[in-house]
Amino acid sequence: MLGLPIREWLGERLALYLEFALATPVVIWAARPFFHRGWTSIKTWNLNMWTLIMIGVGTAYLYSTIATFLPWLFPAGLHMAGGHMPVYFEAAVVIIALVFVGQVLELRARERTGDAIRALLDLAPKTARRITPDGDEYDAPLENIVEGDRLRVRPGEAVPVDANVLSGSTSVDESMLTGEPLPVEKREGDTVTGGTLNKNGSLVIEAVKVGDETMLARIVAMVSSAQRSRAPIQGLADRVSSYFVPTVVIVALLAFLIWIVFGPDPAFVFAIVSAVSVLIIACPCALGLATPMSIMTATGRGAQAGVLVKDAEALERMAKVDTIVVDKTGTLTEGKPRLTDVITVEAFDERELLGLLRGLEAGSEHPLAEAIVDGIAERGIEANPVTDFSAVTGKGVQGKSGKRTIAFGNAAMMDLSSVDHQALDDTADELRSEGKTAMFAAIDGQLAGLIAVSDPIKANTKAAIDALHEAGLTIIMATGDNERTARAVADKLGIDQVRAGVLPEDKKALVDELHRNGRKVAMAGDGVNDAPALASAEVGIAMGTGADVAVESAGITLLKGDLGGIVRARKLSQATLRNIKQNLFFAFAYNAAGVPVAAGILYPVTGTLLSPMIAAAAMSLSSVSVISNALRLRRVDLDA
Repeated sequence: MLGLPIREWLGERLALYLEFALATPVVIWAARPFFHRGWTSIKTWNLNMWTLIMIGVGTAYLYSTIATFLPWLFPAGLHMAGGHMPVYFEAAVVIIALVFVGQVLELRARERTGDAIRALLDLAPKTARRITPDGDEYDAPLENIVEGDRLRVRPGEAVPVDANVLSGSTSVDESMLTGEPLPVEKREGDTVTGGTLNKNGSLVIEAVKVGDETMLARIVAMVSSAQRSRAPIQGLADRVSSYFVPTVVIVALLAFLIWIVFGPDPAFVFAIVSAVSVLIIACPCALGLATPMSIMTATGRGAQAGVLVKDAEALERMAKVDTIVVDKTGTLTEGKPRLTDVITVEAFDERELLGLLRGLEAGSEHPLAEAIVDGIAERGIEANPVTDFSAVTGKGVQGKSGKRTIAFGNAAMMDLSSVDHQALDDTADELRSEGKTAMFAAIDGQLAGLIAVSDPIKANTKAAIDALHEAGLTIIMATGDNERTARAVADKLGIDQVRAGVLPEDKKALVDELHRNGRKVAMAGDGVNDAPALASAEVGIAMGTGADVAVESAGITLLKGDLGGIVRARKLSQATLRNIKQNLFFAFAYNAAGVPVAAGILYPVTGTLLSPMIAAAAMSLSSVSVISNALRLRRVDLDA
């Protein structure tokens, strides 16, 4: 202790008593749950790591206690120079401490699963603005809203419940539901979903589904159910222990019986020493380090590569995945619309048209307008002043710049303005087939051009898809976007299957269907709509740039938000699984090799039993081997 000869000051006998006093409360009180689990494993004959820990700790403590207080029961040849027996109180305590560290890490991971549920519940407003039959309005707690209530949803507010629109028009951000960044136009007769965001108009709605019946509540229930139903995997340590434990116990019993029958006097003492030595040398000191050391080292290496691992289970499962389901928006694509194409007819100058459109769209709150304004600004084109701006819901916008009249929007907007757009219809269809949104522009009643906006595919997505294919994985895209756009993206990337127009429960249903077909599924997504599927899959992979609930529902988070992280995560998981298997070998090999020696197999040759110090050395050597091997994961190449 701090370099001081404490043991010499105390004397060996007092030091032994002090070790006993310090170890006893740890073994008798702190390790009580471990002994309970170990005893249960024996009663059910489901031998596992707890069985080995119970036997190892119990044997080390009982032997050390007897050796401390009754050393004369053991042969003189086993005594140390001072006449005392070697003890293993520290081995028992170290095992318990290592197991406790693992338990604390596991509990911390479990506690974080509740954050996903809380993040989902926060999407719903706490109150709703109820309209009375007399026309009065007041804010009522959300739990007091019942089916049939009339409610007002003002600009910027979240829709409180699933409802039908009675009056008004607006655009609603449904990205929490579909994962798509573009808002959806809503007018009388349309339906709206609780938790979605009203962008710019005022709506009067009639509550259709409230409380646990809403879509948001069902998503919450699905995430919660998926998290609870995930069965804990059978650990590699348990599988090895299931063979190792009975073998060790049988060898100890055989050694005891053989010494009793054939051993020299005092046969009983030799039998006890050999049996106890066998159990002590099998004491799983390194077992408490084998998996945690690999996991801790791997998670640190993953963080360097932008791969955050939530728990060891996700890392182990990732190595066995054969199918990956990916969302489109924010996962394959950037999730931010951009101006991609500008096509003008011969009579109009491109810069002049873009200047007019920048001035016109500056007055719009539509996300596509923001993408267009930013795209034009990047081209260094100033905005022309626009007056008399007006938006036509579901069609487009219009206004004036000086004496010129501008109309911009979809084909319906052109029809409303009596503009012939036939000349660019084929071009617009081609752009749409590429997954882009095409909009017509007209000046003074004449078709002036075509503007296209799209959500670009991330730069390294194609390379990542190719790498996953090379690894033998099947890639399935599940998106809330339309079939045509989804197919266009899938064809560019070489994705195996496409499921378009899917809702959150459809994505989870897809994962469940793949499970029934025997597939090992990883789900990659970034939105609230992906949370149920993320929680249901063997491994949920969240884009770090996405919603908090997606991150909380996933076992692995990719900080850089690109699919290249999936490739790195898989390589890391495979390397970690190999490392854990190697560690388990080191954790058991030295002990297993020492078991026959401890049983007395060399006694006829050497005339001595295995010294307990050799057993301690074997345990120490296995721990050093495990730590050294685990640290190799710091140098694993995840980009090769």
